[in-house]
Amino acid sequence: MALIKWNPSRELLRVERDLNRLFKPFWDKFGMGKTTDENYELASWAPLADIVENNNEYLVKLDIPGVDKKDVKVSYSNGVLSVSGERKEEKESKDANYYRCERSYGKYYRSFTLPEGIKEDKIDAEFKNGTLTIVIPKAEESKPKQIDIKVN
Repeated sequence: MALIKWNPSRELLRVERDLNRLFKPFWDKFGMGKTTDENYELASWAPLADIVENNNEYLVKLDIPGVDKKDVKVSYSNGVLSVSGERKEEKESKDANYYRCERSYGKYYRSFTLPEGIKEDKIDAEFKNGTLTIVIPKAEESKPKQIDIKVN
């Protein structure tokens, strides 16, 4: 028997998915067609993230240990930065007895709505030692400006 770690957010997603399915005919009938993000619904887990802002840029750091670079996809569209991929489960040994299995496997997905005033074409991502670092430069008009105070 496989042990599965209980994840309350997965249960909430299931409730949301069921409610969306229940109300879809209503939304379609009255032209309120609500679309859901299929990647989010298919994800088994979401990597933890730190988001930092400084004067010049935003930094998004995600922990994705045990994942190859080829299994990480970063995309930006309509103000939303998305990170998705899959962590493959290691081969199970017939001779081993598992006492605890806490690492999540399967598809993952995380998205962030970015503020206005960024340089979309300058977004950069680096993957090193299981950490994905995404640098999002701010546009000049959104950077804080220093105001000099005159003394009379």
